Amino acid sequence: MDSAGLLVYGLAVVLAALFVYLLERRGASTLNAIPTIGPSGRISSCFSAIKFIFHAQSMVQEGYKKYKGGVFKVPMLDRWLVVMTGPQLVDALRKVPDEELSFDHAMQDLLQVKYTFGFEAQDNPYHVLVIRNQLKRNLADLFPEVVDEIEQSFVDNIPNCGNEWVGVQAYSAIMDATCRVSNRLFVGLPLCRSAEFADVQSKFALQVVMRASILNFFPKFIHPILGRLLTNTPSSIQRCMALLRDTIEERLRNVELYGENWPDKPNDMISWLIDVSSKKDRNLRSLCLRILVLNFASLHTSAQGFTHALLHLATHPEFIDPLREEAETVIDQEGWTKASMKKLYKMDSFLKESQRLSGTSLLPMVRKAMKPFTLANGVVIPTGTHVAVASIPMHLDEEFYPHASEFDPFRFADMRQEEGESTKHQLISTSLSYIAFGHGKHACPGRFFASNVMKAMMAHLVINFDIKLKQEGVRPPDQWFQMNCSPNRTAEVMFRRRQPQL
Repeated sequence: MDSAGLLVYGLAVVLAALFVYLLERRGASTLNAIPTIGPSGRISSCFSAIKFIFHAQSMVQEGYKKYKGGVFKVPMLDRWLVVMTGPQLVDALRKVPDEELSFDHAMQDLLQVKYTFGFEAQDNPYHVLVIRNQLKRNLADLFPEVVDEIEQSFVDNIPNCGNEWVGVQAYSAIMDATCRVSNRLFVGLPLCRSAEFADVQSKFALQVVMRASILNFFPKFIHPILGRLLTNTPSSIQRCMALLRDTIEERLRNVELYGENWPDKPNDMISWLIDVSSKKDRNLRSLCLRILVLNFASLHTSAQGFTHALLHLATHPEFIDPLREEAETVIDQEGWTKASMKKLYKMDSFLKESQRLSGTSLLPMVRKAMKPFTLANGVVIPTGTHVAVASIPMHLDEEFYPHASEFDPFRFADMRQEEGESTKHQLISTSLSYIAFGHGKHACPGRFFASNVMKAMMAHLVINFDIKLKQEGVRPPDQWFQMNCSPNRTAEVMFRRRQPQL
């Protein structure tokens, strides 16, 4: 075929792809009753969809301001997304059964599960039971190991600075610490400190998000081809299996020889996964896949959330002293225990305020309509449509949070002092106006573990270090991509060994 023929052939492929792409967007006509941010035509909406990639925050904020208490839609490259606003709709969404609005099917689409980690882990999510039950139940006993790994990870990530200030790239250091601390309970020593193991976990977690994002830029008919070209899941599983083979095979042999409660059985994620798995899932591949998925679920969200908080602290070092005083008082009395973390009211509030002001997800509580669903105002959500809740605009709404644009670190600690509010407003608490962790039965099951780890990490840092930004008081800008807000990944935080008070 000559160059002219290749050009014609290429043009035909592009036009065919565009035709199918526009055909997939025909669902817009069934959503005409819902107002749109940006143009709503089949072709014009494509330009808004491209804008949404880089300006999702401003577009959703515009919709929230115009239609607060109602719904609007925004165009994405592969679908329309209906956005709900306000506590009443959060409550309504929470009550809808999965048979009508499905969380699992929405995740399958957004994460392109078929091509990233496969349906196996989602169809048989026994690892979620472990997070909700065994991890939560055993955390108090294992907390000394959490603390030990926090201490060692910061020894390795923050140079021995003595009396001098030293710069540390915050995100990469926190990512490493988060990976190590989580995997101290997942796979134990020495593997949790292995650079190769950390590389497998962090790359898999990052690539799931990247590959899903890329696939969602293309029409569905291309996904089977592109998905198989992009996926790194088989190689990630093979690498994970090579690293965990001896450990898991020994555990499985011991179960066969001695039963479920064999002598000196380790108390960690691998053991818990084996305990709850069916016979067909008690194999090296299935267990390694679950370790990968658990790391995917925890690593980036926890690392991003804590890095946001660390950057807020470095921007406002005047809050170090009250946090340090609280941490030292509580820990001197009770030690480094899970119970003592509950008494760090100011620390808890600081982290929650950071999450309120710098949430990592613009539109949590995503669902997919499995059948036509009618809203209270009579608007029909067609089958296959994705719906979500605008969280960050609500978290920045003066109606719910006075002086909402200001970082008020002890906002939630003060709220807990009010009569009848002592058990509310904790970092782990969700509500109709606070949905950083989601709300209802699909709220993040790992938030209990994550909150304790973040408080212990922050307590360790304020007790042992002075902290500031290289350019004092000027926080590096966050980085937005579609609906996700990441802290600046190149930002440096300055650390110095804590100086004695004069």
